[in-house]
Parts: sequence; C-alpha cells; structure tokens
Amino acid sequence: MIGKLREQEFERLFEEHAQPLFGFLVYRTGNRSLAEDLLADTFERALRARRRFDPRRGSRKNWLYAIALNLLRDHRRREEAEVRALGRIDGAPPAENAILDTLADRELMQGALATLSGEEREAIALRYGGDLTLPEIAKLMGEPLTTVKGRIYRALRKLREELTSRPEASQAATSAPGR
Repeated sequence: MIGKLREQEFERLFEEHAQPLFGFLVYRTGNRSLAEDLLADTFERALRARRRFDPRRGSRKNWLYAIALNLLRDHRRREEAEVRALGRIDGAPPAENAILDTLADRELMQGALATLSGEEREAIALRYGGDLTLPEIAKLMGEPLTTVKGRIYRALRKLREELTSRPEASQAATSAPGR
C-alpha cells in the first residue's frame, strides 16, 4: 500500500490530467469506451511504475502521455494482428474497423487525417486531442521544437486542403483543428 503523501500525489495527478488525457485518447481512437479503458490502463501503469518516475527526464504530464502513447501503440498492434489472423482464417481480406462513428463530419475528418503521415497524426492528436503545448510535444516525441512546429503546420495545411477539396466537406473544413 502506498503512503498517505504518495496517495495524495497520485490523486492530484489523476485530477489534473485524467480529463485532458481522456480527450486525447478519444481523439486518437474515435471510441469513448476504448479511450476509457486506455485511460484506466495508463493510470494503473503509472501507479505501478511511480517509483521509476524521474522528474529530471520530464514532467509528470509528459510521463503520463508517454505511457498512454505506448498503450495506444500496443493496442493498435494487437488489433492489426487480430485482423490479419481473422483474414487468414476466413480466407477473405480483413474488414475495415466497424466501430467508427457514422456521422458525416467525423468520416470526412477521419479521411482527411488518413492522408497525414503517422508522425503528423500523432502531433495533431497530442496538440488538439491532448491539449499539449508545442514544447511538451517536442519533449514527449524526442524531437526539436522546430520539427514539431513544422510538422503541425504541414499537417494543418494538408487537412485544410483535403477538407476544402471535397464538395461535401464545406462545413467540416470550418471545424478543422487550428481554425
């Protein structure tokens, strides 16, 4: 059992960061239920690894987001492996993920996000889904600040171009991140 002070610190950490981290996970997954599970797993891992946290290496916020990103990547790998395995069993090509929302704007945004590189999607998700600052993103990703700034700028430009090039996207373009 953790000491009283440590327990209070952990509760404060949860109170400060759970909502923004949840927003980031929903933004990345498009699935509130999965985001809730990943959030719980993030804080469970943080609790178990609390003695290994080193404030010289970064803030607690960055530490939590790094844990969440690792869990998210692990989930994606497992999901992709499962789809490949099911495809081999059925002999049919793997089906698309049927969990995505059916709202037109969400589909448009997902399509536009799919045109971005993995690094661009991650940077956009951290900035607008996780509400991290550019310096926090740079530290978390282990990239220079100028690289992160350029990556986000290019990603936003690509999103705007993609969303405005589609006739059905006129409304979605006005709600794109950065507008």
